[in-house]
Amino acid sequence: MKITEILRLKEMNIFTYRDIGQSVGCSKTTVGEILSRCKECGLTYESASTMTQSQLNELIYPDTFGPKQVKDEPDWDHIHARLQSSRKINLQYIWENDYRPVNPDGYSYSRFCAKYIEWKKHTGKEVVLPQEREPGKELFIDWVGDKLSCVVDYNTGEVHEAHFFVTTLGDGSYPFVEAFPDETQLNWNQGHIDALEWYGGIPRVFVPDNCKTAVIHTSLYDPEINHAYRDLARHYGVAIIPARIVKPRDKATVESGVGWLETWLLEWLKDKIYYSFEALNHDIRERVVDLSKRKFKHREGSRESVFLALDKPCLRPLPMEHFESFITRIVNKVPNNYHVEYNGFYYSVPYRFYCQMVIIHAFAKKIEIFSKDGERIAIHTRRFNGQRYVTDSDHMPENHKTVVAFRSYDGKYYRAKANLIGQSTGTFVSRLLENADFEEQAYKSCMGVINFSRTYGDYRVEKACEKAIRLNSVTYTTLKNILRNGQESQGELANASDSDDPTPLHENLRIGEWM
Repeated sequence: MKITEILRLKEMNIFTYRDIGQSVGCSKTTVGEILSRCKECGLTYESASTMTQSQLNELIYPDTFGPKQVKDEPDWDHIHARLQSSRKINLQYIWENDYRPVNPDGYSYSRFCAKYIEWKKHTGKEVVLPQEREPGKELFIDWVGDKLSCVVDYNTGEVHEAHFFVTTLGDGSYPFVEAFPDETQLNWNQGHIDALEWYGGIPRVFVPDNCKTAVIHTSLYDPEINHAYRDLARHYGVAIIPARIVKPRDKATVESGVGWLETWLLEWLKDKIYYSFEALNHDIRERVVDLSKRKFKHREGSRESVFLALDKPCLRPLPMEHFESFITRIVNKVPNNYHVEYNGFYYSVPYRFYCQMVIIHAFAKKIEIFSKDGERIAIHTRRFNGQRYVTDSDHMPENHKTVVAFRSYDGKYYRAKANLIGQSTGTFVSRLLENADFEEQAYKSCMGVINFSRTYGDYRVEKACEKAIRLNSVTYTTLKNILRNGQESQGELANASDSDDPTPLHENLRIGEWM
């Protein structure tokens, strides 16, 4: 109470300003200023001793401690509700467009933000309810926001984006990740099927995000579930409870899991190239297994150990039959190449169904084709990249099988077939292949040599090849002439001019001219 003490000492009339300042711990100038202010407002020691320090401050320094103009407080409840209603709205937008035009003398933007934070703390909006997950109860599902262009069509070079389906389960947030070419309903359902296979059991609740493949109409009290998704949940006996809109803490485990996987999985995949989604998913699963074995930083164990100890024992067993969802497409007439098209790829059916109607069942990972009588006539792995035609050789007529088989033969095949006939035949075919500018140019000749064994037998072909090699005339035409004329067993020197016998003398000899 410096003011009261200064007044008391001054009214004793025995101390200078310097003495009073030294007594109360201030300068003589401050003592003089306080006494001058007290004189202006008629304040004495007797009246000051009955007042509080705040009352004295307001009386002596009205500009600093006096009553201030109180600004109207914004409607923080309404502002908070607007922020929660949309991710596109932030405090700066509300301050510039809603608050400032109506309150030009109101809070500055920085003070507005500080007051909002203070209001949230005071009303308990900042505190978080601890989430204790019941082991094996809830499976949290979402798509990763980031995509990677890491799957390349080997034949065309076309690059495909990979979309990452993510789930986390139970107390340890044990993850499952699978890459798909898109985020369609088929792939959404297939991701669930594969996730349940991965975990080896069924939880009691699915907690998906509010995407269209899960929820048709969002509502806090009565959300409308997508029909195809509902059928999957009924098959496995699972409840679907979508997370509330703009309530990330409802699915905090999958949100944190997505962030963790974006760092440790997607960054790891970023510079890699794959030629199929099967190869990509193989690496993803191996990586997720390794990541799940890493120790927690703030608790004992790892995601894998917590899953095995707590969550997996609480899962229900998988049903005997897998859930399968598919899209149906009717093909009114099978074309003459006995392949039917689905999403840019062509799948074979038995050739006898040419000109008949067939029905395609397109699953997430396979294509099944049925006759109009309901008989399944073909099944193929579904293609998303690579060669456009997917053909089962059993669907071909015999002449097509022969053509395809011929196209698949290479130099190694022809050498092996020729060596079965004999050593000389093997040498003959090897020289045919080596003498060609390009090995493929000799394939038909090699096939002709091998087919001679059907007409002439292995022994004659072997002898003919042996003779052609001795004549240093390793060609298909030479071998054909030898076999056709039966020369494989004749001597090589057939002309008399090549004989060792002397030429007999006769009148046409012109010997003397050179003697």
